[in-house]
Amino acid sequence: MYANRLKNKADKTLLTPFNEVEGTPIPDLEGFPCSLLSVKLPWDKNKNSESAEAAGQGVSSATESIAAEPAQQDLPKGYTAPKGRPTPKRREVELERGIVGGQSLAPSDTYAQQRQKRKEFKASMTKEEFKAYKQKERDARLKRQRDTQAAMDRGEEAYLMDRDKGEVRRFARDWVDSRRFLSNFVMPVAIALLVVMLIGNFNPEFAATASMVAMVLMLGFLIEGITTGRRVNKAARAQFPDSTETGFGLGYYAYSRSVQPRKWRTPRARVEIGAEV
Repeated sequence: MYANRLKNKADKTLLTPFNEVEGTPIPDLEGFPCSLLSVKLPWDKNKNSESAEAAGQGVSSATESIAAEPAQQDLPKGYTAPKGRPTPKRREVELERGIVGGQSLAPSDTYAQQRQKRKEFKASMTKEEFKAYKQKERDARLKRQRDTQAAMDRGEEAYLMDRDKGEVRRFARDWVDSRRFLSNFVMPVAIALLVVMLIGNFNPEFAATASMVAMVLMLGFLIEGITTGRRVNKAARAQFPDSTETGFGLGYYAYSRSVQPRKWRTPRARVEIGAEV
């Protein structure tokens, strides 16, 4: 009987897992698989110390954040931390970028330096040579202006002002240029009113009659301006249903063009009066 008991104990010892590092048997997990996550291996000597240090750092950071909150609450509203350097002056930034007063200069040039260079350049020439040089500059500037104006008159998009760009604005110009309006006579009527005001000093009765006529014309201009804006918006919506460039802005643009004499309009009229647009 004693021999059987020793045999059973030996069999149980052989079946029980044994931890050779600790020198103790691994406890039975009752059907769960064995895991080494809870076992301290020889190369995990600093495992507990690292976890303790991490916990200590977390506590210290939390303590610092809690201590910093009252200090931040004491700061005034809109407080900005200093950037650690003085704010550069506008003049210095413009010189660094090479732009001074809207003119492109060398990074080290100021107005005084530019004038000095101009004087030195002038001193290096004779009077006739410098005069010819200035005339050449003037001619080149006038040529650029004429070329730009000609391109604007032709309606080239690259040279047009922002208010004139776009296919909707081009359509509005053509729509106005193909029709006659009472507003075409706004400027002649304004000049006539000036003459009437001068004559009115000598003939008050004529001045009173002319003033009534002028009031009627102004009322007609106002009514036509409203109708012109509505009509051009309706035509633009029919031509460009997906466009959002309609409304008061487009109506005012069309009316302001109708007020100008045909030969003074920029860009120039591309269509004749009575043409289909």
